[in-house]
Amino acid sequence: MTPMSAPVGGDRPFLNRRLAAFGTTIFAEMSALAARTGSINLGQGFPDTDGPAQIAEAASRAVLTGQGNQYPPGPGIAELRTAIAAHQQRFYGLGYDPDSEVLVTAGATEAIAACLLALLEPGDEVIALEPYYDSYAACIAMAGATRVPVTLRPHGGAFALDLDELRAAVTPRTRLLLLNTPHNPTGTVLTPDELAAIAALAVERDLLVVTDEVYEHLVFEGSHTPLAGFPGMRERTVTISSAGKTYSFTGWKVGWITAPPELVSAVRSAKQFLTYVSSGPFQYAIAEALHLPDAYYDALRADLAAKRDILADGLAAAGFQVFRPRGTYFITTDITPLGEKDGLAFCRALPERCEVVAIPNQVFYDDKAAGATQVRWAFCKKTEVLEEAVERLRRL
Repeated sequence: MTPMSAPVGGDRPFLNRRLAAFGTTIFAEMSALAARTGSINLGQGFPDTDGPAQIAEAASRAVLTGQGNQYPPGPGIAELRTAIAAHQQRFYGLGYDPDSEVLVTAGATEAIAACLLALLEPGDEVIALEPYYDSYAACIAMAGATRVPVTLRPHGGAFALDLDELRAAVTPRTRLLLLNTPHNPTGTVLTPDELAAIAALAVERDLLVVTDEVYEHLVFEGSHTPLAGFPGMRERTVTISSAGKTYSFTGWKVGWITAPPELVSAVRSAKQFLTYVSSGPFQYAIAEALHLPDAYYDALRADLAAKRDILADGLAAAGFQVFRPRGTYFITTDITPLGEKDGLAFCRALPERCEVVAIPNQVFYDDKAAGATQVRWAFCKKTEVLEEAVERLRRL
């Protein structure tokens, strides 16, 4: 067989030019590095223990009794949509019709993609807070829209939003605000006053808002406030959440949106051509999970708060500047006190130095210089794993 002398298609690259800048995700690169070096992986944000046994048993029961083994309904099974609506009412006093205002997705990642593909046209501008979760940039690019970052900046031991900068970023081409609170990777939780100002801006400029609230139950000081609850926001807001972060079953990929019927219909039109449906038996299990008692959520927060403090204190003792998060299960640090300047180079060398893996924040920025010295660590791990990681980091 004669080898081809040139790629099929001539000189044109195979990859769509809108995605050419993204390459392999940093999570895949660093997780592979962790596996290759036998390092503790504090990079990718997945727990190293499963969620409640009763919820795993519910999934097993669904499989064995034939619930969801074939295609579930396109919007999601009725039991789960009803449970999602009940959750929004229980925790936030927000009423949604499970039949017309709830859509089940393949995790929050598909929800984000479906929202942006459905709601954006080429030439639209999308304001996103940076550092941003990497799929935001890729999905905006796939939609042919333009990303306009507004940077959260270190201030008083945390990362803060400049509301004047946000307002200045809005132009006649702005179609949508893409918000994430509690915020990955910084751990910032937008305050009710900040959210009220964002809501007023969205109403004034008639903007759509997509909010990624997957860490809604992982707030350690204060509580989470949904943007959809502010005046004028319910009719223009798509709220995204998922089961993975709250119940520690990230591999099940069960997410959802809540929004007015017109927005749900638009997002469903895109979603049906992505996965169509997914996670059939797991939908039944998450319907049960959403009815877990308050004690479950309280214990989850307390456990993660203790783990946050173990890792934050250990990172500080190792010489990092630590931004202790108010929410999520990530800690952002600055490596400047260690005499380092390049977070990407630091993270690539860290496994050889300490047998620990972290993520460089600069990959989450358009302004690479703003995040050049920042490194993110995940603390959703067993206590003994975090304690061992802290011990290894003393080598620095």
